[in-house]
Amino acid sequence: MTESPMNESAKARRRQIGTIGTVARVLIGFLMVLYGLTGGRVEMMHSNVQTGFDPLSLGIGLVAFPALLLGWQWIRARIDQTRYDATGPLATTINIAVFIALVLTPLYAAPLSFTSNAALVFYGASMLLAAARGYGGCEVLAISNWILHRDDQIGCLVLSPIDDYERRLKSTRSYRR
Repeated sequence: MTESPMNESAKARRRQIGTIGTVARVLIGFLMVLYGLTGGRVEMMHSNVQTGFDPLSLGIGLVAFPALLLGWQWIRARIDQTRYDATGPLATTINIAVFIALVLTPLYAAPLSFTSNAALVFYGASMLLAAARGYGGCEVLAISNWILHRDDQIGCLVLSPIDDYERRLKSTRSYRR
């Protein structure tokens, strides 16, 4: 059954995660953004704080990556208005592989090492937005789903089990009442 755009928009605005999922997204998102902004380095030297801050990484993480996903999702939604749902094992594995490839660029492609911190900033900021909005999908689409009023899904290994546990916990509690 295909959801109408109105139903999808309403679902995109409804809080899909509970307290545990929200706290997990805030903590992980904050740490990812902090690590991405500092390059993993914050050193105190004679009252000067030295960091691995890189404005290029910040710009790519907050502008280029979201714009790329927004463009892809906008084009896809114009071609096929149905909800995109790629949450199986293959899609989840590809999502994880892309994240790992971006974060590990300093190890295999030094000229592209800025993408490591950019990815951490992007994923972390997306998690913080997902926590604020109550978005229960993978953080990769949190920004573009918010802008496009959609509820497209891509598989997410880390937070999906937390959200599933919280849903089961909630249904068990409501069943006992």
